Amino acid sequence: MEYNFTMRTIPQIFAMLFLSGLIFAQGKSEEANMKTVLGKIHWLGHAATRIDADKTIYIDPWKIKQGSKPADIILITHDHYDHCSMIDVEKVQKKETIIVTTPDCAKKLKGDIKTVKPGDKINANGFDIEAVPAYNLDKEFHPKSRGWVGFIITVEGVGIYQTGDTDATEEMKALKVDIALMPVGGTYTMTAKESAAAANIFKPKVVIPIHWGDIVGSVADAETFKKIFTGETLILTRE
Repeated sequence: MEYNFTMRTIPQIFAMLFLSGLIFAQGKSEEANMKTVLGKIHWLGHAATRIDADKTIYIDPWKIKQGSKPADIILITHDHYDHCSMIDVEKVQKKETIIVTTPDCAKKLKGDIKTVKPGDKINANGFDIEAVPAYNLDKEFHPKSRGWVGFIITVEGVGIYQTGDTDATEEMKALKVDIALMPVGGTYTMTAKESAAAANIFKPKVVIPIHWGDIVGSVADAETFKKIFTGETLILTRE
């Protein structure tokens, strides 16, 4: 077969090669950024999480060690004692700390508090935060009527979703996020199998199993999740 390259097609070829290079570089850059952000996420046991971004962010702090890093932002999903712990909030709260939580939790806390309900979007300390509905479908522990939430927080362009105590809701299945912290312990939330099935629908790039190793669940549940989820599972060691 004979190819006839004209002066018109040569610039087009170079443009296509340049564009392909940009797309490849962008893909590599996004992958590297994801790894960087993943390295900033620390599981503190149960549902408690710390994100060491430009600001220090805690989610549902519980059984926090004395002398832990002070918080710039604290997100609290609901008012159960193992998620909304006044003692643990005080361990990391400073005068400037912003707390984002539901109205029932706000009544128990002091400081700079922003209340949210499911569907709200706010900016706290420069971080975009979305409150996502969190509730049980076949249990009575977390009724939808309470207006409890999970959170999506954007860190360096990466969407991190902490589901809160929830089952596999329809709202969850419609989300587009990069990293998800999902419960696997069962009893009060999704089981490992239910959680993995939900993740296979909304397809986060990486899932960190949480809500195990204290009260309910074990590392075996995290491993079960990993076997079923078709994306990447990162099982963290409790800090």
